[in-house]
Amino acid sequence: MSAANWLQLAVLVVLLAISIPILGGYLAKVFGGGHAPGDRVFLPVERLVYRIGRIDPEREQRWTVYAYSVLAFSLVGTLLLYGLQRLQTVMPLNPTHAPRIGEALSFNTAVSFVTNTNWQSYYPETTVSHFTNMAGLAVQNWVSPAVGLAVAIALIRGLTRRRSDTIGNFWVDLTRGITRVFLPIGFVVAIVFLSQGVVQNLHGFDVIRTLEGHRQVIPGGPGASQEVIKMLGTNGGGFWNANSAHPFSNPNGFTNFLQIYLLSVIGFSLTYTYGKLVGDRKQGYVLLAVMVTIWIVIAGLGTMFEANGNPKVAHLGVNQRATSTQAGGNTEGKEIRNGVSGSTIFAAATTGTSTGAVNSMHDSYTPLGGLMPLLHMQFGEVSPGGVGVGLNGILILALLSVFIAGLMVGRTPEYLGKKIQATEVKLVVLYTVAMPFAVLVGAGIAIVVPSVLHVSIWNPGPHGFSEVLYAFTSAANNNGSAFAGITANTQFLNIALGIAMLIGRFVLIIPTLAIAGSLARKERVPASAGTFPTNTPLFAALLLGVTVIVAGLTFFPALALGPIVEQQRI
Repeated sequence: MSAANWLQLAVLVVLLAISIPILGGYLAKVFGGGHAPGDRVFLPVERLVYRIGRIDPEREQRWTVYAYSVLAFSLVGTLLLYGLQRLQTVMPLNPTHAPRIGEALSFNTAVSFVTNTNWQSYYPETTVSHFTNMAGLAVQNWVSPAVGLAVAIALIRGLTRRRSDTIGNFWVDLTRGITRVFLPIGFVVAIVFLSQGVVQNLHGFDVIRTLEGHRQVIPGGPGASQEVIKMLGTNGGGFWNANSAHPFSNPNGFTNFLQIYLLSVIGFSLTYTYGKLVGDRKQGYVLLAVMVTIWIVIAGLGTMFEANGNPKVAHLGVNQRATSTQAGGNTEGKEIRNGVSGSTIFAAATTGTSTGAVNSMHDSYTPLGGLMPLLHMQFGEVSPGGVGVGLNGILILALLSVFIAGLMVGRTPEYLGKKIQATEVKLVVLYTVAMPFAVLVGAGIAIVVPSVLHVSIWNPGPHGFSEVLYAFTSAANNNGSAFAGITANTQFLNIALGIAMLIGRFVLIIPTLAIAGSLARKERVPASAGTFPTNTPLFAALLLGVTVIVAGLTFFPALALGPIVEQQRI
């Protein structure tokens, strides 16, 4: 990488290091009970919401009621968004004359945005009206990450409470996440985006004549307001098809840097929140260390593979080294204003979370370069993962790690003084196998379906398999990014990927809440000589090893059929 790129990475790391204790501490105060910053401003708003929704903020819920609330809220959101798409031709604010969206695509899109996946099997500029964008998609961009954040807070309560039948109130957690976290930050950053040239209007298409005399159609729309929450809430759904590679969405190097920061900051900060709420900051530092290690390795290897260029081009005698006159490396599918490292770091950040926004086409990466973002998702998106769900994922792996450690020393495993017994282990196993099941079974079925083989896959052979594997990995991890060389807007893929999204969201959330409820009912046991400490570098190494081994054993055969064998053919 050039000196400028190293500087950008260093500034990102420093800025995150400064932000994590500040934002993490703020989140701990917001969800820790008692007084929190901004009460004078936010409490009247929240009381009004509770009054309208007939919510008793003092009444807490058992884990089952909390789960029912999550499911009911998500179901209503899905139905409303589905209806908006089907009826958008009779709704206002449709300057582009977007047509009524078909049943399968409406199902896929509704599920996608409600599950925080934001996978888009369509061209946003011509398919979705401004009204559907603002009243449907953008609303889910704000509320779906708040759902994930609420579930993470519920899991932390389960770990910290003793002999408690409740884990909080979903409606209160949801409201506080929106009013105190996403809206204030989003409002400020949206103004910053506007100042940098991100488009925000209610226009349709403007037709102009270029200096060469050609006709060009320029799309308009409410971009900045959606852009900020697509990154901050780890959503990823773009207002324009090229997503963060589009200059209307991501105009310059500063906005590119800001987007990487936004999509990472809450996920990393939640480790500090966790440490504060459990009363042991070292517990949070252990999780943060594992997240950062995975992130740096994926970003570093991805940058290395892409900076070395395309081997096939090198065989033709083309010099792909960075010089004063050329960017160097494999620049296919990348914006020159971002460069190789600006693209690969963005790719690592977006697939390490459940964001799915892209500023380069992952399909155009070299085989091993494309392997990195694919593998990053297959770790379970725990580095740092989506808002809330990333912390959930790494805590579930922590429970699995202490179970393995308990087997080693011949004791019942403990985590934060809570015994991890058969009930929790069964739920951990369900959580661990749900995502791989959706990915591998879904991809295995898809590659023998005629519409996928003859319509969806543009590239035969291992790369085509990689495209299908990436699609199901993205859907089941609620990511939303894609290898671009696949036509996903078919009835089969719209439905199959939608099902994978539902599994990746709710078949993971329900066990998480069940674990929270089970642990909340338990009494703490005092540490003994046989207790495996979970706030040490040794446990961090064990947790990292378990994370890598689980993903490796699960996905290596599939990866060997895709990007690995493709690399061998070069």
